[in-house]
Amino acid sequence: MEYSLKSESLGCPPAADMTTDQDFSLDGPSAAAAFAAKGTDVTVKKDQGIIKVVKHPGIDGERPMIGDRVTIHYTGRLLNGKVFHSSREGNESFSFNIGKGQVLKAWDIGVLSMQRGEVCTLLCKPEYAYGSGNLDKIPPNSSVLFEIELLKFKGENLTDDGGIIRRIKSKGDGYLNPNDGTIVEVHLEGSCDGRLFDIRDVSFVVSESVDKGVPFGVDRAMDKMQKGECCILYLTHKYGFGSKGNQTFKIGPDKDIVYQVTLKDFKRAKESWEMDLHEKLTQALEIKLKGNQYYKLGHYNHAVIQYQRIVLWLEMECVNDFEQQKQIKDFLLSAHLNLALCFLRIQDLSLVVENCNKVIEIDSCNEKALYRRGEGRLLKNEFHLAMVDFKSVLQVNPSNQAARTQIVNCQKKMKEHHELDKKTYAHMFQKLAEKDAKGGRTKRKRDDSMKSSMNGELGFKRRRSQDSLSRQ
Repeated sequence: MEYSLKSESLGCPPAADMTTDQDFSLDGPSAAAAFAAKGTDVTVKKDQGIIKVVKHPGIDGERPMIGDRVTIHYTGRLLNGKVFHSSREGNESFSFNIGKGQVLKAWDIGVLSMQRGEVCTLLCKPEYAYGSGNLDKIPPNSSVLFEIELLKFKGENLTDDGGIIRRIKSKGDGYLNPNDGTIVEVHLEGSCDGRLFDIRDVSFVVSESVDKGVPFGVDRAMDKMQKGECCILYLTHKYGFGSKGNQTFKIGPDKDIVYQVTLKDFKRAKESWEMDLHEKLTQALEIKLKGNQYYKLGHYNHAVIQYQRIVLWLEMECVNDFEQQKQIKDFLLSAHLNLALCFLRIQDLSLVVENCNKVIEIDSCNEKALYRRGEGRLLKNEFHLAMVDFKSVLQVNPSNQAARTQIVNCQKKMKEHHELDKKTYAHMFQKLAEKDAKGGRTKRKRDDSMKSSMNGELGFKRRRSQDSLSRQ
């Protein structure tokens, strides 16, 4: 969800043209006091550290939330009106995640108070600006002025595909976040198309939220939250209830949903480095069984998390004990094979190949890994590579009829694509030939026209010559 506005759409000139240096000159305590008198203290402590004066109001009541990606134009001045920096000079706006400490405290606090399209001036004390640092163009312990225009803002993207967008209504406490295996206590309010369908307090294990009917996207947002935080999560159907929907909540297939989540409390699970090998192997068996259960029920994303935890715990383990080595190897082979199977169902084909490769690095003749990699490559239209994999399966197990069938399928697909390529190129060459022919006809017409014109001109010259001779 994104909110954007350019200053021109407000019917006013850009902020750089709204004021002059003289307008901003606040030299002397009386001028600063007069500014403060007509402004608003936007600090939490109300210590007069940031005084805000609105020059042009926004167009609605929507404001950024903590973590939002905001885009602004700004001009920074000393109190004597001298500009020390401006995004207007290169006409390049500036973006940052608000409330995350990426910029000056004055910006984090001041921009949070703005509406989209708003233009304001912030008078900032040193402790909210540059402090006692001796910066170029800015003397130590200087109060400064910023004119800021809020162009747009959007929620924080928690996934690469934009499937989970978070907007923080109130920030939590501390620096710890829930991890996979953590028991969390949350308050949920879910809505779809403006209808509130889920309101409850619930406790669940992170990575196992489906057991309590909590959407996958809420589960995946947990490791970004802090105790006491209240946020709004915008979930695409992939991270909501998927293509099946949810009959209990009367949510149809492929519906985007919104959840307001408050993290009331949590008890973290042990991290990998906090566990000894015996604990890891014991829990790996439990998690494998949980993953298998999710896979059978069609909860592929939740199954993936279980198998990935096994890989995270065991892939870097080095032991001398033969029995433990065998256990680690078996768990890793099983986890990667099951991940490949899940990713086949999810259609994340690159990860299918990647996990099969991990198995083949450990066991080069693994029949399941070769076959599943062939399936992934076939779906990626990598027919030659897929055929190599299926032939390798037959070298390991000549009686594998599925591999023989897939080889025939590869040959069929290769032939179909070859025919399609022939048609495509034939059509392309036909178009080029028609274009060349049309160009040739146009050139002949132009040449004929020029010849006709030249002949007419020569005929005219001959007649003039004959006329002049007859007059003589």
